[in-house]
Amino acid sequence: MIEIADSSAPELDVYARLTEAQLRNVLEPERGVFIAESPKVIRVALDMGYQPLSFLMERRHIEGDGAELIARCPGVPVYTGERETLAALTGYALTRGVLCAMRRPRGRDAREILASARRVAVLEGVVDSTNIGAIFRSAAALGLDAVLLTPTCCDPYNRRAVRVSMGTVFQVPWAYLQKWPGDMELLRSLGFKTAALALTDVSLPIDHPAAKGEPRLAVILGAEGDGLAPATVAAADYVLKIPMQRGVDSLNVAAASAVAFWELRGR
Repeated sequence: MIEIADSSAPELDVYARLTEAQLRNVLEPERGVFIAESPKVIRVALDMGYQPLSFLMERRHIEGDGAELIARCPGVPVYTGERETLAALTGYALTRGVLCAMRRPRGRDAREILASARRVAVLEGVVDSTNIGAIFRSAAALGLDAVLLTPTCCDPYNRRAVRVSMGTVFQVPWAYLQKWPGDMELLRSLGFKTAALALTDVSLPIDHPAAKGEPRLAVILGAEGDGLAPATVAAADYVLKIPMQRGVDSLNVAAASAVAFWELRGR
């Protein structure tokens, strides 16, 4: 247990002064770090084999919600102080009073995680961390096998994305695509049909029997503002939409993902 006496101590940089890009450390992935927030999320990460580097914990949680975590991680430093001290350090109130800095694993290859998958999500340019976290939570709950992201998507290891996902970013296999929309050919080479969610004059209903019956299907969802790129829509095998009422033209991408994952989950 290490009482925080000097908030400028370099060992606290990971919690207070490093940006998400610096945590990610793209140039040296083996040194990358991410922050897991709340005891439940941290437990999921530990259960999945992630390596803890240190904790930042309100003093009252040392013998409360954090006790189990400390017991599971002997020798891992626990920086502690009062709630106000930690909020001043990090710039936000800690969810459930506990943070954990964890080693970022090496990225996975898309071909590897697609090998045994039947239903996957492809996220194109989704930049909001809350949406990324919510999509992962829906993917886990509704049985998707993997999530693929284009290079402009928000990092799933973003602190807020991890928290909103309730740790499902550690459970659902994911990888970045590098040549989108060219990587549609990778999907097709592995037997996947592609279903783009988009509002067009030729969009089919989300419950279209042919799409639902595909043995392998990739559901493609687009950015929060503009949706999918025209080239993506044009290249997809199916273009689907969720029927709306009362003049509503679309749902938030996270809400739309839950509807689509449920409807297209296959049998």
